[in-house]
Amino acid sequence: MQTHEIRKRFLDHFVAAGHAEVPSASVILDDPNLLFVNAGMVQFVPYFLGQQTPPWDRATSVQKCIRTPDIDEVGITTRHNTFFQMAGNFSFGDYFKKGAIEFAWTLLTNPQDQGGYGFDPERLWATVYLDDDDAIELWQQVAGLPLERIQRRGMADNYWSMGIPGPCGPSSEIYYDRGPEYGIEGGPEANEDRYIEIWNLVFMQNERGGGTSKEDFEILGPLPRKNIDTGMGIERVACLLQGVDNVYETDLLRPVIDLVAGIAPRGYGAGNHEDDVRYRIIADHSRTAAIIIGDGVSPGNDGRGYVLRRLLRRVIRSAKLLGIDTPIVGDLMVTVRDAMGPSYPELVTDFDRISRIAVAEETAFNRTLASGSRLFEDAARATKASGTDVLSGGDAFALHDTYGFPIELTLEMAAEADLRVDEEGFRGLMAEQRQRAKADAAARKHAHADLSAYRELVDAGATEFTGFDELTSEARILGIFVDGKRVPVVAHSGGMRGSAAGGAGAERVELVLDRTPLYAESGGQIADIGSISGTGSSVAAKAAVTDVQKIAKTLFVHRVNVESGEFVEGDTIVASVDPTWRHGATQGHTGTHMVHAALRQVLGPNAVQAGSLNRPGYLRFDFNWQGALSDDQREQIEVVTNEAVQADYAVNTMYTKLEKAKAMGAMALFGEAYPEDVRLVEIGGPFSLELCGGTHVHNSAQIGPVTILGESSVGSGVRRVEAYVGLDSFKYLAKERALMAGLASSLKVPSDEVPARVASLVERLKVAEKELDRARLANARAAAVNAAAGAEQVGKVRLVAQRMAGGMSAADLRSLVGDIRGKLGSDPAVVALIAEGDDDSVPFVVATTPAAQDLGLSANDLVKTLGAAVNGRGGGKADLAQGSGTGASGIDAALAALRAEVARGQRS
Repeated sequence: MQTHEIRKRFLDHFVAAGHAEVPSASVILDDPNLLFVNAGMVQFVPYFLGQQTPPWDRATSVQKCIRTPDIDEVGITTRHNTFFQMAGNFSFGDYFKKGAIEFAWTLLTNPQDQGGYGFDPERLWATVYLDDDDAIELWQQVAGLPLERIQRRGMADNYWSMGIPGPCGPSSEIYYDRGPEYGIEGGPEANEDRYIEIWNLVFMQNERGGGTSKEDFEILGPLPRKNIDTGMGIERVACLLQGVDNVYETDLLRPVIDLVAGIAPRGYGAGNHEDDVRYRIIADHSRTAAIIIGDGVSPGNDGRGYVLRRLLRRVIRSAKLLGIDTPIVGDLMVTVRDAMGPSYPELVTDFDRISRIAVAEETAFNRTLASGSRLFEDAARATKASGTDVLSGGDAFALHDTYGFPIELTLEMAAEADLRVDEEGFRGLMAEQRQRAKADAAARKHAHADLSAYRELVDAGATEFTGFDELTSEARILGIFVDGKRVPVVAHSGGMRGSAAGGAGAERVELVLDRTPLYAESGGQIADIGSISGTGSSVAAKAAVTDVQKIAKTLFVHRVNVESGEFVEGDTIVASVDPTWRHGATQGHTGTHMVHAALRQVLGPNAVQAGSLNRPGYLRFDFNWQGALSDDQREQIEVVTNEAVQADYAVNTMYTKLEKAKAMGAMALFGEAYPEDVRLVEIGGPFSLELCGGTHVHNSAQIGPVTILGESSVGSGVRRVEAYVGLDSFKYLAKERALMAGLASSLKVPSDEVPARVASLVERLKVAEKELDRARLANARAAAVNAAAGAEQVGKVRLVAQRMAGGMSAADLRSLVGDIRGKLGSDPAVVALIAEGDDDSVPFVVATTPAAQDLGLSANDLVKTLGAAVNGRGGGKADLAQGSGTGASGIDAALAALRAEVARGQRS
């Protein structure tokens, strides 16, 4: 039975049993706790926790899942995949244990000609949580499973959660006995290679707190309702029904292995276990990479981008270890598309972009792999020569920082060279580097925060947004929240009424209205600002709206500063948008659509949106693209955008079905979940057509001039364009014009001659700087001759340890050290030079002669003595080492410490 048929039978079985079929969510959800969706129930978490009311009592889905903690097991075991399809059925307070067991047993054991999978009931086992006597009784009653094929297991095996705070509960797992040829008998607790888990039935009834392992977490209490969450592994069932030994040989992965086997000089299944593992890594990671790229991720150095980069680079290196020296990723993506396309048609429709990003990463990695491998080999050789088997954290960090080697790749290469890696040292250096990227961590919104206070209002229905048609609306206050707690009244004075706390102070005050003209932040457009004021007896009540956010994508929550009077739940109020703010916001948002359309017109359809931000007068647009734009391309994009502005295109909006909008060619964000009914924004007919819920100008001319400020990289394969619009654009151009006029006046040339005059001055400056460098180096070489002649005698060693003139680079010092060492001939000698660099750095270099090395003196050791005194580090080989620090005040102490070390370190 093919995998696509296994998926279809699962969904058909549960739809026939009254379950709503829910499409798979993207593997990327707005949840800071999860890098990727790792279980079928993730998109249903708010329903399990009681934060939102589910639109159905029963649901079924086949969810795309990514799990990378077991990445090192891929290819080694028979059952680990980084990407897998989790088929699940879910009950939200409807049926519980009995229903879950009945549904699963029926589908598994019903004959194939009756829509089931046809598994032999005599080969199925079940495990239950230690004290779950109810489940044991139900397995006997419902399925007729004998007691000897039901095993009790502990929390690590049969108590399920996502690994983070959230819903949890005891589980019952179903295993299939593959037979004695796969291992010893005794059920799942004896051997999980012979007894393979195919389905996990979770009796979701509790909420867990934080913890450090599968067994170490607190049970906070029961959920509002008892629920069912099950997960059947599609790949594992396919493995069994297709009669293959492991998940890598099923119909969706075997084609990749066959492709590689047709290219590699060594085949698959030829008796070489390490080669077989490499084949499986390529098959698994290629598929996972295609899925991740398809959902909008590009390779990068952090988070999801880092995972994608690591997967692709493991693919590339595995292919090279199989003897494949030609590019292969493009062919792999084609094979994955053909195998997975029937279940995931987006892999077909978006294939050009997916393939382009994957191939670009292969090209980039191939450029660095050779040079990085040479660095690794040098470091490994030096490590072994020093008598240790531990590659330093500094070497591992250099491989990562300079050549983009994931630490996992360095670990693999080190293991192959019989070395270990100082991972603690590496991670310490990484932590230092990442401090710069953590400034916004505290501002992140946390998924699964307690939103139960808002649930009644969420269930009551969506906030009516009136802001497309008006800037002022009369509305009613549905709820008032202070620091997340619902109160009946809030007052400017901070007074109390009954149990209601009010106050403006440092408390977070939020108003929920039945309707509002104020736009809530979404789609890259930041929230409107404005005001809320009372009417009638509460006319004195006034509040400034500083932010508007959505809860459950439907409820608009207005964050306010109460400026006077008091607001009472149920009051009628007037909500108003700041008209100047809204005008600027619409300019920025429509301008973003215009720039997107211009990018695609100039660069082609592969310039796909990867994110955006717009606020009054400004826009930022991220898009998938390899390499920087040329000056000509930037100019074309700006011209096309402004020509469309000048054309005064009408900006039209319409509502239609999602599939119809896609058929019309509407642009949508990758990874974004859209409802069935969507809003289209059309500008100038074919010029721009996008799915969008934001506010816009009525005609493109209202945007005003668009000035592109610059274009830059924000990650591998993602570029960013920034621009001003409207009055901000005019102000920017006026400032630039004034700057040009000032330069023209200073240089005494017309404005149009300024660029040529500046270029001439820059060239003359470069020539002068080169002359100064040559003069400085000549003086330094003359000083080197004197230094060699005046070398001091320290024990048996002639020592030159000098502070050089400022502005010298490490390259300059290396050249001088070589000159001085050459003049000292074959005598035992050490040369150490240190200087203050141009960029507040303190470069230093140490060299030794062979005779000095025979006395036990190593440049690699001595350079560390210098580094310690100037807040730096360094390394190298026994004959030559270098480093850099930041503490110029310690230079004299560094030279003194080096003299002492030369005196102490000589062997008698």
